[in-house]
Amino acid sequence: MPTIAVLGASRDRRKYGNKCVRAYAQAGYEVFPIHPSETEIEGHAAFRALALVPQPLDRVSVYLPPAVTLSLLDELATTDVGEIWLNPGSADDAVLQAAARLEMPIRPGCSIIDIGLWPALFPDT
Repeated sequence: MPTIAVLGASRDRRKYGNKCVRAYAQAGYEVFPIHPSETEIEGHAAFRALALVPQPLDRVSVYLPPAVTLSLLDELATTDVGEIWLNPGSADDAVLQAAARLEMPIRPGCSIIDIGLWPALFPDT
């Protein structure tokens, strides 16, 4: 089963960090929501930090503001992950430049669309 960690996962079903959890679960991924204070999101055990996920990851999908994303790049660079998706709004020039310097496997774009789904398929309720 492929794996994904969602940085910026949310219990709020209106947020893309929640839609991503639901989309990847529907697509057959083992989902690891990352949130500093939640213990569960959409039925999946949540982790306080990426480093606490107990296995290698195929993907990480980021739904955080650029400043927060930038602050986590060093941790991301040391994570065993196939690719890191920077969703719209999660990166700016500083993030992209730092990720390039760290030679990270960055994929800018919507990770939900990449698996053939559309965020609008996941209702806010």
